[in-house]
Amino acid sequence: MAGLHNDLSETHIVGEHTQQFIVRAEDCTALASRQISHVGVGDAAIPYRIVRTHLSGTYVHATLGGEGRILLDGRWRPHRAGMVSLAPAHVLHAFHAIPSRRWQYCWVRYMPQSPRSAIGFMAPVMARFDAEPLRHAILGLCQEVRSRADSGAALLWIDLIEHYITRFAEPLQREDRLRSLWDIVQKDLERPWTAGDLAGLANISGEHLRRLCQASLGRSPMQQLTYLRVQHAAHQLATTQTKIEDIALQVGYLNPFAFSNTFKRMTGFRPSHFRSRRPPEGDSDA
Repeated sequence: MAGLHNDLSETHIVGEHTQQFIVRAEDCTALASRQISHVGVGDAAIPYRIVRTHLSGTYVHATLGGEGRILLDGRWRPHRAGMVSLAPAHVLHAFHAIPSRRWQYCWVRYMPQSPRSAIGFMAPVMARFDAEPLRHAILGLCQEVRSRADSGAALLWIDLIEHYITRFAEPLQREDRLRSLWDIVQKDLERPWTAGDLAGLANISGEHLRRLCQASLGRSPMQQLTYLRVQHAAHQLATTQTKIEDIALQVGYLNPFAFSNTFKRMTGFRPSHFRSRRPPEGDSDA
């Protein structure tokens, strides 16, 4: 049973009925050189449960078969075959197996310094995507690392992994109107944007913008605006000592209480609690 936000704490439960193949940066210098913390393929069952209260790097999770549950944008969602999700850095992220179902998946976890973990990196929150080639690339890397073969071959597998992650993010990159729109919005988050403002900036109707955003990002335009504001605020809370009231203003909230409520809904924590839970510098990215 998925817990409420208030019930969630840092958790890592695998269980005897779950099998995982993982390659970590500390065991593969080629992976570390690409600023990837770890990759893996799994087949999970109850009681498999992971909660990351401070995800310091972007996490891409793809379901290959079965079904699990994943926490994104402050709400639990089913994660079924053919679905891929992206959780940005510095937010609450959780996923777990469900009773009577196995869950086959693969994942890529980036380091905090990776460009894919940067605050400006955008990709769909969740989208349909065939991740079978990604799974094979990860398993190929696993075999290469186990056999301690040529490190050049490992780089080829990692190139493939990165290729499929880029392909997942392509819908946004191909849509110039969306890319230009959100580039402008990210630079001016304190502005009191309206749905009409966003549609006008993209030079399309509000309904057309809504359809484009839903198809490319899995969110409505105003939900994407909220996501960008909370992502920026979380980054500031995690990496600076800027006052919470000032951060609220920076991301367009004149009312600190409204900011706090929105931040808690999206991340699971009040801004002050989120900052107090910041792990010490140098903590592991596991």
